[in-house]
Amino acid sequence: MPETLPADVAAAIPAHLRRRSRGLFSGRGGAWVMGLSVLVSVLALLPIAFIIGVSLQTGWATLAALVFRPRVGELLINTVLLVVITIPLCVGLGVTLAWLTERSDLPGRRWWSLLATAPLAVPAFVHSYAWVSLVPSINGLFAGVLVSVIAYFPFLYLPVAATLRRLDPAIEDVAQSMGLKPWAVFFRVVLPQLRLAICGGALLVGLHLLAEYGLYAMIRFDTFTTAIFDQFKSTFNGPAANMLAGVLALCCLAMLTVESAARGHARYARVGSGSAREQRIVCLKTAPTVLALTLLIVTCALALGVPLITLSKWLIAGGTQVWRMAELMPALQQTLLLGVAGAALTTCAAIPIAWLSIRSPGRLQRILESCNYITSSLPGIVVALALVTVTVHFARPIYQTTITVLLAYLLMFLPRALVSLRAGIAQAPVELENIARSLGRSPGRALWLITLRLAAPGAAAGAALVFLAITNELTATLLLAPNGTRTLATGFWALTSEIDYAAAAPYALLMILLSLPLTALLYHQSKRTAGR
Repeated sequence: MPETLPADVAAAIPAHLRRRSRGLFSGRGGAWVMGLSVLVSVLALLPIAFIIGVSLQTGWATLAALVFRPRVGELLINTVLLVVITIPLCVGLGVTLAWLTERSDLPGRRWWSLLATAPLAVPAFVHSYAWVSLVPSINGLFAGVLVSVIAYFPFLYLPVAATLRRLDPAIEDVAQSMGLKPWAVFFRVVLPQLRLAICGGALLVGLHLLAEYGLYAMIRFDTFTTAIFDQFKSTFNGPAANMLAGVLALCCLAMLTVESAARGHARYARVGSGSAREQRIVCLKTAPTVLALTLLIVTCALALGVPLITLSKWLIAGGTQVWRMAELMPALQQTLLLGVAGAALTTCAAIPIAWLSIRSPGRLQRILESCNYITSSLPGIVVALALVTVTVHFARPIYQTTITVLLAYLLMFLPRALVSLRAGIAQAPVELENIARSLGRSPGRALWLITLRLAAPGAAAGAALVFLAITNELTATLLLAPNGTRTLATGFWALTSEIDYAAAAPYALLMILLSLPLTALLYHQSKRTAGR
């Protein structure tokens, strides 16, 4: 959809509406949009308010006793070591694989590109389940780093590969004409242009490391998230769990600050459209080709082979008995119902904020949008603890109900819908809404009948991303779901906790099958973004 309208259509718009593109916000319709945006953003601040409120209520003396103790120091060391070791390994592996599949003549590089993305279809705690099944003694920091790298490196691979496809080859030609060797060109010219992609992917990996529960609980590696969950289960919303949640939230905010500083303020876009050119492909010699293929084969074997072989082994060992349809089908049904309801609620809640960000950008809109991004960066267990506290004290009727679970999904996954919706609304010209208003439609009707129909593909993509995130969500569902609720993730977790790995295999297989569309969507979006 073009951003501008044909002259005859534009001429049909009354002059006062052409002059006033923000007239959509006048009247009750505009007030409702602003009111809903403020409501969603205030709701998103609940976890932050919870942490601050609990800290003030606890008092400095108790707070210091709970925070400055050996156990917290141990958890902090574990978490810092995990992040400091895992992120550079993910960066190195992701950048290397992206360069091999995008810039070298590696045999079958398009298939290797797809295989490098495929581990995203396997939930992180299923990776851990596969490794524990294969090597029961695996545990500790080494296990945590190993499983984290093979589960999360695609978050680096995808943005770096997409950026490599878009880089201007002329810059590398100029560097090479000045006498720089290929490795010097890569480190001095190409790598600095990958900074945004690397920082964004590293941030995503880091936030997953802080938020993940199932992966580390299964390999018996203590992090803040596992400690908070255990503390909550033993004391039910005690001050110790709340203070650990506060420390974890500060770690998330510190990571956001570091990423923002590492991004810098350099310019990464060229002036002018340039000319369409194929990227330079490096011809690898025999030895580098063998090393590259070995790296790819080992990576795919660890990230895909181990989970698939382990699942196959347990499914074969369990036979038809593990397919307990009386339990499996209700779990699948509840997963689908929660996924559809959560995706619909989250997408609808994102509409007014996305509309404001495109139709009326400004300081207030940026503040409202930032509230949602900050909250979504917090681990699910912090969001869950905040909702437990709020519902117990102020909204007891919805405590441990489906409503609370859906609210948690809304707070955690709204940016996934917001980003896609914002892109879709940006492609719907504001003049069409103005025409609808000139014909007597209210702002709300104009939004529904015109803009949202044009933005439907973006809304659908955002809803799909939210849906697939919900199907693999574990911690918030475990803490907030009503008694008797059993999703694929919680059912899988309950059976693995009982060491019944064969019975858990069908749950893992269904989660992977539900995640495959997300993996395909991310892969094709990265190709489409680069114009390929």
